Amino acid sequence: MTFNPDADVSDNKVQRRGGGRTAAIAGGGVVGLGAVVVLLISAFTGVDLSGLLGGGTGTQGQPQATASSEGYVKNCNTGADANKDVDCRVASTKLALNQYWTKNVKGYVEPGQVSVDVATATPCGTASNDVGPFYCPSDQTVYIDPTFFQVLKQQFGAEAGDLAQVYVVAHEYGHHIQNITGTMSKYPNNGTGPTSNGVRTELQADCYAGAFIADLTDQKDKNGVAYFKKPTEAQITDALNAAAAVGDDHIQQQSAGYTNPESWTHGSSKQRDFWFANGYKNGLGQCDTFSVATP
Repeated sequence: MTFNPDADVSDNKVQRRGGGRTAAIAGGGVVGLGAVVVLLISAFTGVDLSGLLGGGTGTQGQPQATASSEGYVKNCNTGADANKDVDCRVASTKLALNQYWTKNVKGYVEPGQVSVDVATATPCGTASNDVGPFYCPSDQTVYIDPTFFQVLKQQFGAEAGDLAQVYVVAHEYGHHIQNITGTMSKYPNNGTGPTSNGVRTELQADCYAGAFIADLTDQKDKNGVAYFKKPTEAQITDALNAAAAVGDDHIQQQSAGYTNPESWTHGSSKQRDFWFANGYKNGLGQCDTFSVATP
């Protein structure tokens, strides 16, 4: 269990949206397993994902999504509900994240958060299980299909337990912080590689997630009950493994049998592991991935 069973999470109010079936990837680029690999390399991103598939940003061939399941995540009122249901767990994590960032960023504005059901349209392209969780700067919204954690487990060897799922949500909120504080505009995309701005951006979001998890028990509901229990060492290890599982080198090795550091967009498993642990052990003040020669 990750949440305190008695915690009140009834204010989570995360929209559930989607229901459309995807048929192709934007612009007639890579499809099938190749598309999944490319998009998982780009999972947790803060930019439009469609251009990474070689098809530009046009709408021709883009998957269409409907809103047949509009509404909010249901039956999600207590920590016990969050412990039982991944949709509720992802939705409820936002309460602690918003409380944490309100304390740490002056003028903090909450992002939107959408629980994706199969697929839904966004200003940054279609959100779906294949794409993975991402933050869209255009509408300042985090999009997560909870079934992504099964992909993480089955395809990339991560256990993807409760705390690892919290890490993924926290990582996306880290991108929101980078957006509203000007980091994204100050350090725009300058290509790929282990020292690129894109990699540094992703590693900083990992560090932010680690710092948040270190302070989990400080975030409390309106009755003064902590939302989360103190993480166990096993849970921290699982979260670290989830970070490592989506390292560029690990995914490239899994899919192609070799690694190409100059093509990295998110950092190696070692880099992601290090920066998550750095945030967890040393706090937000140690998350400046842009000031070091090699992050």
